[in-house]
Amino acid sequence: MTPLVMIHGLLGSSSYFVPQQYLPELDVHTPDLLGYGSKRTVEQGVGLDGQADEIVRVLREEVGRPAWLLGHSVGGAVMMLAAERAPDRVLGLISVEGNFTLKDAFWCSRIAAMPEADWAAEYGAMEDDPAAWLERSGIEASDQRIAWARDILSNQPLETMQAMARSVVSVTGAPAYLEGVRRVLGSGLPLYLLGGELSASGWDVPGWVPALACRSQVQPKAGHMMMLEDPAAFCGIVGAIVHDHVRAHVRGQSAPARG
Repeated sequence: MTPLVMIHGLLGSSSYFVPQQYLPELDVHTPDLLGYGSKRTVEQGVGLDGQADEIVRVLREEVGRPAWLLGHSVGGAVMMLAAERAPDRVLGLISVEGNFTLKDAFWCSRIAAMPEADWAAEYGAMEDDPAAWLERSGIEASDQRIAWARDILSNQPLETMQAMARSVVSVTGAPAYLEGVRRVLGSGLPLYLLGGELSASGWDVPGWVPALACRSQVQPKAGHMMMLEDPAAFCGIVGAIVHDHVRAHVRGQSAPARG
């Protein structure tokens, strides 16, 4: 089976909706980034560069063969940095409203600038009332979504989120970040862009990125947290991206030469 590594965003993880059940034809991996979930006590490397190194380690030591990478939000930046470090371990890239510019990092920018006590109070309020957090995010708070939101919010300490937010501002705000993205895409790695119908218009993607991407598409009736809103639809799109690309590649290899 083709491996797929899902890289979560500022809030983890990607395992709460059990994506493997919707993608039985793929070998799905949902690693915790450093400072999250099973690695929540880890303090070193809690930044975009350290997380990229961790994904490369996962690819080499746990997956063991080239894989597709999917990065959601902040995870999209981690994905690009990892792909530049280990292009030989990457089959393709799926950016799910992944960060390209600081315009995408408005929440990270606010968290990064907050005094620690203020951020602790705000995050504590989110944890205490996950239904209200969902509603403020424009998501109907069903019982299942509230349970998932509670899992998501309890997955990482608030210190991890603030450290990551500050790294996002520092790294993606520097010209070197987009220069690296351009190198990754210029290497020929296939890129697919996926957004939510209700949020994609606010996704700040430099014009040259869609021009280099294989395809851009949206998940209907969903916003930035589309996998929480409708995981079956989300996984259906992701599965189709991988299978359509693999099928087209195989078809291209088997086509008779012309001339």
